Amino acid sequence: MRNELIDVLYTYNNAFSSDNESLGAIKGHEVDITLNFDRPYPPLLRRPAYPASPTAREALEKHIQEFI
Repeated sequence: MRNELIDVLYTYNNAFSSDNESLGAIKGHEVDITLNFDRPYPPLLRRPAYPASPTAREALEKHIQEFI
């Protein structure tokens, strides 16, 4: 089972990002996202923003700069 999972991950490695590669934005395609539940939204969707750790913040800034 483990080897099968590893094979799948290697086969579809372009679906994942890494420190050396971007998040994999695809230009020229649009996606419509429709929420399948009505308001009021569940508590997990209504959570307030929370601060990121310094390490996570640094990674976020790096990715944001790549998009700009």
